[in-house]
This record gives sequence, C-alpha cells and structure tokens, in this order.
Amino acid sequence: MVRKETRTYQEELEKEINFVRESEGKKPIVWKEKREEKEIKISRTDPESGYYVKGEREKQFAYSFHTTCDRHGFILEKIVTPGNIHDSQVLIPLMEKLRQKYLPEVVVMDAGYKTPAIAHYLWGNQMEAVLPYTRPRGKEGFFTKRDFMYDAWLNAFHCPNNHLLSYVRLNREGYYLYKSNSTICEGCALRTECTDSRVYEKSLTRHLWEADLERSEELRHTER
Repeated sequence: MVRKETRTYQEELEKEINFVRESEGKKPIVWKEKREEKEIKISRTDPESGYYVKGEREKQFAYSFHTTCDRHGFILEKIVTPGNIHDSQVLIPLMEKLRQKYLPEVVVMDAGYKTPAIAHYLWGNQMEAVLPYTRPRGKEGFFTKRDFMYDAWLNAFHCPNNHLLSYVRLNREGYYLYKSNSTICEGCALRTECTDSRVYEKSLTRHLWEADLERSEELRHTER
C-alpha cells in the first residue's frame, strides 16, 4: 500500500473552485490534506521500477523515459519514472524543466496528454497545445457528449431535441454538473437514445478548464 501522489495542479484547481463557489454565494471548501492510499505491485529485485500495464498482453516491471523533442527529433529534456506513472502526470514537471532553458511556443502531444489540466497549463503559459482528434466515448447506441451543444451565454447544454440541461453545481473535483428536466425527458421521443435513467434525467459534466481543451480543438481545424 502506497500513498497517492498529489496532482501538480491541485492547489491552483482548489483556488479556482473556491473562487467560483464564492461568486455563487456559497461557502468556500476547506481543503484537507488527503492521505489516500492505493495498492501496487512491487518488484523484489528492482523495487524502484513500476508495474507497467498496456492492455492484457503487455504487463511487466519497467521504467518510462519521458522526453521532449524538437521538430528534428533531438531530445531537449527528459524525466525517468517508474513504469506505473502515467505520461500525463509527468508533462507539467517536464515542461517546467524545459522552460528553464528554452521558450517553447508550440507543444504537440498524443491523445494520452489530452486533459483539461494540461491544456490549461500550456495555454496559460503562452504555449499552444496541439492535441489530436479522439473518438467520442459513451454507451453504444446512446448519444455522446458531443451530440449536446454547450451554450456559454446560458451556461447550459442543448440536447439533440433542443431542450436544456441546466447548471446545478460545481463539484470538488472541478466539474460543473448539468441536469435535464425529468418531466420533459419522460415524454421525449429520443429518450431511449439519450439516457436509461430510471428517473428520466440526463446528466453531463464540464470541467472548470474545459475551455482550454476547446481552444486546442479549434486550433486543430485551422489551416495552420
């Protein structure tokens, strides 16, 4: 059993969550230090390595060599971690290390780095976050989140049948929660493609830093 590592952006996220809560007239959350634990496998012969899992086939004790490269493929900076550390957890410390020597303007990454925290960090530090297309996720046969249009003016989502999912609250993890009107959903012709909720209610979440991911999506559609 080992203690879970604190996310590098956690302090900034907590401040922004409380800023939103106070602007809504709610009491700020008093954050207590979490001492969450998780169970991991440890090698008795090489305890500094980590148990790397990639699907069912690839499982082994290993190390990960995280690098930043220039456009010619030359390695500019690196961090070595146990193999059980996800790439996305290392990007911010890796970029901080790189920025001590260089001033990167554009950062190109694969889908493993496509998180609101990473996009927020890069755009917030004057770096363009270039991220790839990822397929919509969700239950087969149901609408995906991309079928719902976010309306920044109303701070609500429009469903495929043009009804609103209204804002409810911001949770402790930094996600805004939106819910539909169950009275409307119960008689909706598209309900079976939308939700299997017993109370006829559709819920969606939107991260506090989702707008930074959307900037990367917009960038992906430009000629440049």
